[in-house]
Amino acid sequence: MANAKISALPIATELQGSELFAVVQGGETKQTTLNDIDNYLIPTTLVVLADTVVSLNDISYQDVSLIRLTWSGANGTMVLNLPNATDNTNRVLRFLSNGGFQTSTRVELTPISGETLDGTTSPYIINKEYEGIQLWSDGIEWFIVQKKA
Repeated sequence: MANAKISALPIATELQGSELFAVVQGGETKQTTLNDIDNYLIPTTLVVLADTVVSLNDISYQDVSLIRLTWSGANGTMVLNLPNATDNTNRVLRFLSNGGFQTSTRVELTPISGETLDGTTSPYIINKEYEGIQLWSDGIEWFIVQKKA
């Protein structure tokens, strides 16, 4: 299939991780496998402010897989609306809080309307310093895979 448009190529079956694919690095085309990049995290820091709502469906968060929550300002609650699970099948999101969190400062990880987080529409609350949680979407809902507190 030399010189075929990418859109004309057949759809790959379920990947195993050892398949070769091309990447361009520093202007040079090289080969790699999914296994070589499966632990690659795209981190971002989100400054948490009381009485604020942030949608993780926003395009600025579409490639983020690790969100470091840094509290700033007065006591209160920030709502983080999770991205749409149906548009994020097999996506993993990780959240970590810094040392500025306490019981009077909190983030509510909230599924969007019509979706659930571990089978409930209730938010998961982060209100401790150095707390962490990892979520995974099956394309229908979000699951808590791992958490530490």
